[in-house]
Amino acid sequence: MSRNVSKRNVALYGLLCVLCVPFVFPTWWMVTSSMKPISEIFSESLLPSEWTFSTYSQVFRMQPFGQQYWNSLYIAVIVTVGTMAVAALAGYAFARIRFPGQNALFVVVLTGLLIPSEVTIVPLFQLFQSLGLTNTHWPLIIVPIFGAPCVLAIFIMRQFFIALPPELEEAARMDGLGRAGIFYRIALPLSRPALGAVAIFTFLHSWNLYLEPIVYLSTPDMFTLPQALTQFVDIYGGPMFNVQLAAATMTAVPILVVFVLAQRQFIEGLAHTGVKG
Repeated sequence: MSRNVSKRNVALYGLLCVLCVPFVFPTWWMVTSSMKPISEIFSESLLPSEWTFSTYSQVFRMQPFGQQYWNSLYIAVIVTVGTMAVAALAGYAFARIRFPGQNALFVVVLTGLLIPSEVTIVPLFQLFQSLGLTNTHWPLIIVPIFGAPCVLAIFIMRQFFIALPPELEEAARMDGLGRAGIFYRIALPLSRPALGAVAIFTFLHSWNLYLEPIVYLSTPDMFTLPQALTQFVDIYGGPMFNVQLAAATMTAVPILVVFVLAQRQFIEGLAHTGVKG
């Protein structure tokens, strides 16, 4: 019996390794190609014939990449924290506080998922231009936190809070806690799995944001990473693929770190976020 089990495990792990190839190979190609001469980028070799790390230093010489990296990082952190706060408050209100028109208002909020960002970007640009906020990072912070990108986070938090047993709130009221105390001391600490899922979704969305920075930002010092990756070109305007891949490799690091740190909360958050209510 143990031999059969071990054979099944070997077969299962072998199958998983095969299935991982389409996901791992692009990352492997990106990292190794960033260390190749540009003439070998599209060769059939999986490894460079001559390993070179000069492309990584070239990234910082061609662009203010350190500043651009910091721009993306601090914007993504602020947007993530702000979205978690707004989504937790709004999700709890929709799940636990009864008020007239609650369901209708929630449907209106959900319609934000149906509106493409391309539809609203022109009026938003005109609004921020009238306020003198173009070529600043404020549009990239305000719109994701209070706009349509926050709707999915609100939905996830609402579904999680609906699933909480009502006996928890009843016991907290008997102990003298009010609505704010129940939220901060009972509901919010229990919502860590859902908040982990929201954090990953939000950080990934903000980190990869491309269209909005192109519209709002115009100077290299203000660029974020997705916009900066398009600026690595030679004197003839042709793309420098090895330098771009080196920049892309460094760009992917924070995403991997965030997912590794929050993957358990991410999986638990999706598992606890059902369709109840």
